[in-house]
Amino acid sequence: MARSKTSLNWLKEHFNDPYVKMAQKDGYRSRASYKLLEIQERDRLIRPGMSVIDLGAAPGGWSQVTSRLIGGQGRLIASDILEMDSIPDVTFIQGDFTEDAVLAQILEAVGNSQVDLVISDMAPNMSGLAAVDMPRAMFLCELALDLASRVLRPGGDFLIKVFQGEGFDVYHKTVRQMFDKVQMRKPSSSRDRSREQYLLGRGFKGAEKPDHEV
Repeated sequence: MARSKTSLNWLKEHFNDPYVKMAQKDGYRSRASYKLLEIQERDRLIRPGMSVIDLGAAPGGWSQVTSRLIGGQGRLIASDILEMDSIPDVTFIQGDFTEDAVLAQILEAVGNSQVDLVISDMAPNMSGLAAVDMPRAMFLCELALDLASRVLRPGGDFLIKVFQGEGFDVYHKTVRQMFDKVQMRKPSSSRDRSREQYLLGRGFKGAEKPDHEV
């Protein structure tokens, strides 16, 4: 099947992209590595020995960066619906994060301990229709925040890819209620035409204790 003009333009842009070339040169699996590196440079999110969950991890760009920064004493649990080639000292869980069984596997991997940081570069397959894409994107964001509320230690941090649109303001308000400080980041390595931004919550206030066990 002949490639469409749109896909040919994407391929041309992709291979001319300086961050794609840098990733190949530096040994990173994707240009997304530089988004996290840029946020790390500014916010010092990741430190040696930390315990981290990476959602939407494949092909592994963020996991590579995180693994190197936390070192051998840290712990990294990564998950994606797609396969991901193994990375030393990374526990990878493949499956659809929207399914309870996959969430259960992640929680089992965390165990009785808490984590210092939850990062998410998840996004749905975009159709180009905002009325379809935004609810899908916000659903993933809400699930990631729910997981963070279950596993983060008090004072922990949360970094997630978001898209401006319907549902974002309510989500932003919810995150503000759960964290001491909330900031928006748009790395220079994020393509200008992309509507993606990264929401950073610092200082998790702690999960509210339920009135009764379910």
